[in-house]
Amino acid sequence: MPAVNLLAVVVAALSGFLVGSIWYSPLLFAKPWMAANGFTKEDAMRGFNPVKTYGITFACALIASYAFAAVFGPDLYWKRGALYGFTAGLCWIGMALATNYLFERRSLKLWAINAGYHTVQFTLIGTVIGAMN
Repeated sequence: MPAVNLLAVVVAALSGFLVGSIWYSPLLFAKPWMAANGFTKEDAMRGFNPVKTYGITFACALIASYAFAAVFGPDLYWKRGALYGFTAGLCWIGMALATNYLFERRSLKLWAINAGYHTVQFTLIGTVIGAMN
């Protein structure tokens, strides 16, 4: 396995995590996301444990960032990292979500919000890892 820049992994994970906090906030897609899920604000907050949810979410971002860095290696530069991240977000994660959403009969709107987030998240992960190599 190639050498992995652990600082780049942490910064990449933080960047994706921060984008998520804006993406799913009232500034952008909180209301449409809740509507597409059939949630009220009260439903979304019922049983919500922020320490557990954000802690596990950040751990997932770290794992994804580490795997990205390990797979694409230390010779990645920022433009190629951005391209690989965009491709991973839209073509791998977005299409995997699309498959699930079709069988679960979820809306195209919900898919666009969630797949859009992962596309931006992985584009940032790739950009950061490439820039810090």
